[in-house]
Amino acid sequence: MTGYGKAVVAYKDKKIHVEVKSLNSKQLDLNTRIAPLYREKEMEMRQMVAEAIIRGKVDMSVWIEKDMAVDPTPINAALVENYYQQIKSISEKTGIPVPEDWFYTLLRMPDVLTKTETEELEDEEWLTVKGAVSEALKNLVDFRTQEGAALQKKFTEKIDNIAILLAEIEPYEKSRVEKIKQRIVEGLQQIPGVDYDKNRLEQELIYYIEKLDISEEKQRLTNHLKYFRDTMNEPAGQGKKLGFIAQEMGREINTTGSKSNQAEMQNLVVKMKDELEQIKEQVLNAL
Repeated sequence: MTGYGKAVVAYKDKKIHVEVKSLNSKQLDLNTRIAPLYREKEMEMRQMVAEAIIRGKVDMSVWIEKDMAVDPTPINAALVENYYQQIKSISEKTGIPVPEDWFYTLLRMPDVLTKTETEELEDEEWLTVKGAVSEALKNLVDFRTQEGAALQKKFTEKIDNIAILLAEIEPYEKSRVEKIKQRIVEGLQQIPGVDYDKNRLEQELIYYIEKLDISEEKQRLTNHLKYFRDTMNEPAGQGKKLGFIAQEMGREINTTGSKSNQAEMQNLVVKMKDELEQIKEQVLNAL
């Protein structure tokens, strides 16, 4: 959900800048910094952001850059003269020397360079600002779309790796039945004078193997992998769903690991967990 978009438009003697940045978040968390002239339209701008960006921590800034050569800050001449007379009068009464640089002193006095006129937002200017906001949001969405394509490629690679590792478990799964039986029989043979019922041994062995059977876990994990792929191809806004599917995949992998009583199988499970952990880290970036 990380993204960046910017737009700059001109209106008369102004350059209007709009900048939108987004980071990961479970919901839409919007923070705005808007030039005072446009604050009356803040709710409308917020609505535009909410429609374009489903979730994420979003910072939007709208500010004005003016051409000072065209619109310089005027000097309040009457106020300057008033300050001059006051300072001169005080100097005469107190004997304090007058400033050597009158302009340096007077131009630093309060409100000498402060604009007092109130500017109103014209409809034409608002349409220009609105267009800039739309352009910045479009640029951000385009940025996130590119990031999403790279993320989908990464997810597909990790899902494929888990599927390959799951298939590699099968040979060990088939051979471990015979290994378990052989290990139990060898253990019984090492106890002198002990005879055992082979039929009973087969029944106990079947019960033991059933408790270690991972067929259901493999099937469910395979279904989850397919569901994850299908969800990635759905319209935007499936990030939370992908996170839930990844959690379910983790449960099946963990159960498979707890039932794996061979080092080779456990090694494959560890590798699957590593691939899944990388998916969980990046799924937070999915919209």
